Amino acid sequence: MKQHIPNALTCCNLLSGAVAVTMAFSGQFTWSFGLIILGALFDFLDGGSARMLGVSSPIGKELDSLADVVTFGLAPSVMLMQVVRLETENSTYAWGWWSLVFLLMAAFSALRLAKFNVDTRQTESFLGLATPANALFWSSLIAAWPKLPSFAQWVPIVLLVCMLVSCWLLVSEVPFFSLKFHSFAWKENSTRYIFLMGCVVLTVVCALLGHFLFAGCVCIVWYVLSALILRR
Repeated sequence: MKQHIPNALTCCNLLSGAVAVTMAFSGQFTWSFGLIILGALFDFLDGGSARMLGVSSPIGKELDSLADVVTFGLAPSVMLMQVVRLETENSTYAWGWWSLVFLLMAAFSALRLAKFNVDTRQTESFLGLATPANALFWSSLIAAWPKLPSFAQWVPIVLLVCMLVSCWLLVSEVPFFSLKFHSFAWKENSTRYIFLMGCVVLTVVCALLGHFLFAGCVCIVWYVLSALILRR
């Protein structure tokens, strides 16, 4: 029985992502964001339970990647596509089917996951931005979208440029630290501690400004900057 627990949790991750996609198509972006967060929780639990129970398997690894493609690749891509459609549908600059270009991020997310599975260098850290971090950035941004200033006709261009940057980060060789702690010593984990303290401050500031949902987006920007500036 215990060998099925990790895979069941992975399937919960997949289902969370699938429902997030459905919610995104109906414009329910806050729900999509919450379901992506829920999927991330299941993603954390499935790996932890597999190690704790000693039942990891090649099938579980492949299933995990398939679930991550949906939750952290397709779901934020559909959210991005839909917000562009909604933002421009009543303007002269309506994108219509051109908004499908934002699904490109789902393809790059799948490529990033495939590279991670075969890259033996990424055991203690990452090369390229992890798909959950990328998904958190976009889902948080889009969930907070109604309260953010509008750029009118420039919205699709700004988002397209940002998406292309994130696609590059996903498959790049840029080193990113993981949040796995093997000890609590400051010397070994100074970057992680500084990052987490910054996240607390940024989340509080966003909450005080009435943009709590935007905190995830800001924290991922801080994560990228921390990896580039603080990593030793």
